[in-house]
Amino acid sequence: MTADDSGAASRDRETDDDAVRDVPVDDPARGRGEGATGRGEPPDNGDENNIAVRLEQLILGADRRYTPFQAARGAGVSMDLAARFWRAMGFADIGQVKALTEADVLALRRLAGLVEAGLLSEAMAIQVARSTGQTTARLADWQIDSFLEGLTEPQDSGLTRTEITYPLVELLLPELEEFLVYVWRRQLAAATGRVVRAQDDAEMVDRRLAVGFADLVGFTRLTRRLEEEELGELVEAFETTCSDLVAAHGGRLIKTLGDEVLFSADDAGIAAEIGLRLIETMTNDETMPELRVGIAFGTVTTRMGDVFGTTVNLASRLTSIAPKDTVLVDEAFAEELGRIGDAPISEADAAAAEKAAEEGTGAPPPSYRFALQPMWQRPVRGLGVIEPWLLSRRTGQGTGG
Repeated sequence: MTADDSGAASRDRETDDDAVRDVPVDDPARGRGEGATGRGEPPDNGDENNIAVRLEQLILGADRRYTPFQAARGAGVSMDLAARFWRAMGFADIGQVKALTEADVLALRRLAGLVEAGLLSEAMAIQVARSTGQTTARLADWQIDSFLEGLTEPQDSGLTRTEITYPLVELLLPELEEFLVYVWRRQLAAATGRVVRAQDDAEMVDRRLAVGFADLVGFTRLTRRLEEEELGELVEAFETTCSDLVAAHGGRLIKTLGDEVLFSADDAGIAAEIGLRLIETMTNDETMPELRVGIAFGTVTTRMGDVFGTTVNLASRLTSIAPKDTVLVDEAFAEELGRIGDAPISEADAAAAEKAAEEGTGAPPPSYRFALQPMWQRPVRGLGVIEPWLLSRRTGQGTGG
């Protein structure tokens, strides 16, 4: 954007105040009072504030130059669309101060360009902004709260945490940025592969998956007994263990909810292995509470990396009624395990098959990984009467490596 363009935008702003709406942006000056900035910059309140400004410039890579109105003009988009983009990304309203950089203008221009070219609908572009904003906001919060906080503990050098932070961020920023892009490309490749393997267009959105919840038992009581730091360490250990196990065995971690995780798998056998591994691992960890797991199989709607539908609700209900340190599955999941040969629906049928193999009929003895035991039928709110099945390993079957 040229200086003339900026001036023209300012004159338009002065002559058409009613047409201009506030656009949400992320403003570190927010909360310090309206007198904190006349040019979109925080006041000079000492060395720490100066370092904060320098850190922002380092991370953003540019000075704040544009008001939201000027940024929208420079990107060639309406104020309404600009406002929707910024709100979708999760940024706060700051009015019409100079809080935006050239990168903000370019981002608006790119999103709008995708819509104009017909590559994305306007609604889809908003979803892209929202999903990206939500994911990266959580990542940034974690990195600041956990990662940088630990690395910037004041040392014997006599430097304060604030003084240590700037050179540390300066060194880490390019490396973390490269790593973020690398992981995103890897995840994008994996997600694309799953979509390409779908049998038809409908299956890309409404797919048959195994969906499972793993829930810590008695977590509410723990929150009253443990110190905040201890509770945080327990939750982090739980989420880390679940994430590693789910990924290692071919599942996908959908989200973590503190004392609960939601995962999915394309194959019922993979989901069964994950569920049992979670129970076995937590049982062997004396620092962890008991765990319960519920898994259901069926059609699932996927949106913005999350999963929805009756199958997900059923998995949640199964988790809530599962005895501690057990895995409960629904009837459809049990049938799917039987269909793919990972478990017998009936132990009587399994015994008969084994006996036939022993008598030399020529058929090899069945090799089942899991056992299923039908439980009592019971009504479940919103889902009617269901018949849960208790999932376990077959006697004599090891857990493997």
